[in-house]
Amino acid sequence: MKISPLAGKPPPTSILVDVPKLLAAYSKIPDPTRPEERVVFGTSGHRGSSLKKGFNEWHILAITQAICEWRKANRIEGPLLMGMDTHALSKPAFTTALEVLGANGVNVMLAEHDEYTPTPVISHAILCYNRGRDRGLADGIVITPSHNPPDIGGFKYNASNGGPADVHITNWIEARANALIEEKLKAVKRISLAKALQAPTIQRYNYLKAYVEDLGSVIDMDAIRNAKIHLGVDPLGGAGVHYWEPIAKRYGLDLTVVNLEVDPTFYFMTVDWDGQIRMDPSSHYAMQRLIGLKDQFRVAFACDTDHDRHGIVTKTSGLLPPNHYLSAAVLYLFQHRPAWNRNAAVGKTVVSSQMFDRVAKKLGRKLVEVPVGFKWFVDGLLDGSLGFGGEESAGAGFLRRDGTVWTTDKDGIAAALLSAEITARMGRDPGELYRDLTDEFGESFYDLDEAAATAEQKERLKKLSPSQVQSKELAGEKIEAILTNAPGNGAPIGGLKVISQNGWFAARPSGTEDIYKIYAESFLGKEHLSRILEEAQSIVDKGIKC
Repeated sequence: MKISPLAGKPPPTSILVDVPKLLAAYSKIPDPTRPEERVVFGTSGHRGSSLKKGFNEWHILAITQAICEWRKANRIEGPLLMGMDTHALSKPAFTTALEVLGANGVNVMLAEHDEYTPTPVISHAILCYNRGRDRGLADGIVITPSHNPPDIGGFKYNASNGGPADVHITNWIEARANALIEEKLKAVKRISLAKALQAPTIQRYNYLKAYVEDLGSVIDMDAIRNAKIHLGVDPLGGAGVHYWEPIAKRYGLDLTVVNLEVDPTFYFMTVDWDGQIRMDPSSHYAMQRLIGLKDQFRVAFACDTDHDRHGIVTKTSGLLPPNHYLSAAVLYLFQHRPAWNRNAAVGKTVVSSQMFDRVAKKLGRKLVEVPVGFKWFVDGLLDGSLGFGGEESAGAGFLRRDGTVWTTDKDGIAAALLSAEITARMGRDPGELYRDLTDEFGESFYDLDEAAATAEQKERLKKLSPSQVQSKELAGEKIEAILTNAPGNGAPIGGLKVISQNGWFAARPSGTEDIYKIYAESFLGKEHLSRILEEAQSIVDKGIKC
């Protein structure tokens, strides 16, 4: 991938988003005959830019009406819990959604004082509300495009299990929303914002207090406080910006919030690898500010805009790659959660490091490998059969200390605080724990690359079969397995994974660009990794071009 000359530097004013222009474009009407202007639910809801007619008022009107109809058809009669992040398009989308929810008579729980609300906080609140109920269940909407650039908007639906809605739900919502747009919104119900806010169906709820008060059930906050370690956090101008100081106060932590600023241009970020502003806490280009402060704190961390992803910075290692931190987290959690079910498994996605596999084997725990998308961990976290689920993209969730469910969506806040608990209880930070793993299992070299592919070729990649791979070796090693379905649950991975003894690659088509992505890992070194990436493209190209 070509690295931008702006990467890791403060953004010039020329690349900052024009917020008034972005908001004015929200009223543009999308053309449903153009694929890029239709409602499309990916792994985390519908996303797009109003400037490209990919995220506009009509989209939100249609999606919200579809959700109302889904709720009615499936007798979801409890409150809908709604939150939003700090992206510029989140507020107008929030207003639009509320006007439709009000017209449909849906009970809605909004944050007190219109506070921003992180994704894991909504998941936590849904689960807490539904605990012990078998009817009148709650569900939720989170308005966020996650870590994506400032011009992007996002809209997610979380089901009554607290997690990202399953594909059969999102497929229905997507199809119904597009039908509503094609019919020029004739079936969409809507009232004014003023009328919606005055309706008896609107409730206010202190999401912040409920979440913060319960954090001690998932993280050993006493251990962190007693160790008196100095912590730093950068909310990256996101939805959790006002959560960290109450957390520090409630639990007596020595924690400094290095930036409390919220601005829709996110001008305070450093530019990501491709020349865009992106609030990605796992990117060392985007995290230059916090990395520069690493010597001021024993452990520092950041979360993305909706606080479902984490980035961990230590004095000894700098910014830890997600695969490194999460491998160390797995090692620690399953040795320091005695109340967890002895059969609780380790969950990972097919593109995550094989270090997870080696740690799980060391611990004597079953490994459950699933397709990309946190939704695949929801059921396991809900019933406790999974103790942990993690993604290479810095998303993770794990159980409460007593072995019951905490959230069924990614929780960047809990994952960040876990790094402090590890340091407090072990006397060593997660980077040091990961070095122990490399001493025992070898060093992992991991990378992500891209290759061009037409829409037709991307469809072929999704449908490749193992028999279409003619190669017998991968970078000099015998190919041991070729997967098109995840071994943990048998679900299609939407691409291909090829595994040898000391390396692997996985190829998946991009949902938004004319490319496919290649994830690869080697335990034999950088040269071996380069060979894997080179041969991976050749293997895939032969499969999709024949």
